[in-house]
Amino acid sequence: MKPIIRIFTFFSSVLVAGFVSAADYPTPTEGDYTIRDFKFQSGETLPELRIHYRTLGKSEKDAEGKTTNAVLIMHGTTGSGAQFIRPEFAGELFGKDQPLDATKFFIVLPDGIGHGKSSKPSDGMHAKFPRYGYRDMIEAQYRLLTEGLGVNHARLVMGTSMGGMHTWLWGELHPDFVDALMPLASLPTQISGRNRGWRRIVIDAIRNDPAWNGGEYKTQPPSLRAAAEMLWFMSSNPVLRQKDAPTLAKTDEVLDKFVDGIVKADDANDVLYAVEASHDYDPGPGLEKIRAPLLAINSADDLINPPELGILEHEIKRVPHGRAMVIPLSDKTRGHGSHTIASLWKDELVKLLQETEK
Repeated sequence: MKPIIRIFTFFSSVLVAGFVSAADYPTPTEGDYTIRDFKFQSGETLPELRIHYRTLGKSEKDAEGKTTNAVLIMHGTTGSGAQFIRPEFAGELFGKDQPLDATKFFIVLPDGIGHGKSSKPSDGMHAKFPRYGYRDMIEAQYRLLTEGLGVNHARLVMGTSMGGMHTWLWGELHPDFVDALMPLASLPTQISGRNRGWRRIVIDAIRNDPAWNGGEYKTQPPSLRAAAEMLWFMSSNPVLRQKDAPTLAKTDEVLDKFVDGIVKADDANDVLYAVEASHDYDPGPGLEKIRAPLLAINSADDLINPPELGILEHEIKRVPHGRAMVIPLSDKTRGHGSHTIASLWKDELVKLLQETEK
């Protein structure tokens, strides 16, 4: 049987509609693409893998039938494509005459495997859901584009955090598919050091929690709170945290509010799988395979990818057409979360698009 694709226009959120009006970009269209008998790198197979997505704009092809205006943007761990439909991202990029003007580009925002409205453990399989990795997620994205949306070439592939890591791999796995690459808030090396450490803390907290019950809990286990606390700790910079939480009482209030939001919205199995998915990430051995011009952007206050490691500056030299920059700490940066503040880096995106225009 052929994969199934379902499309519907997104009208339900007044909030998103407000963003559309203010930013002057088209209303996102949502859809589901179902891949039959998807085989994971682990050897497991899922009879139906659902990949949810949002698109803005229309796909265009040249006289030879090559897609000319597709832009793939990939989200971070535990996020979804919906996170980009906000003023600080879409409002800076997708409007008329903005860098990714949706009247000119065909923008694709997928929910990765295990995230958003795509197939995930909490749908019912719980801890019996296939163990997925970043390469599985990229394969599903590739099939969404090529089989589901009819896109045979990408003008730009970019992503934030986990999506940034996916971008490095995209350049290696599909080197002729894309004109330009822009990974944000990521490093082109295997997860290690503090980055692996915070992930292990989350993984161990959930797996060793008796209430997790092998994934068959009836209510969210307490370890989901521990995972949320770790995400809060790593996702911003110390200066901003001190500003927002200058006293003991205020810190507890801010932290509790953040954690309560995560616990209400997320699922322990989904978080566990999402964090574990980085197990197969290691673009290091294949950096020379990247043919498209690549611009990597990190921020100086990123606790997950700290510049003092020197990894980005060292490894970018191995990318044939690669360059990198680190945004200095300022009152506008948000630590690891700077990746979604497009005003910080959109001028560099414009340069990348101009440099790779054919």
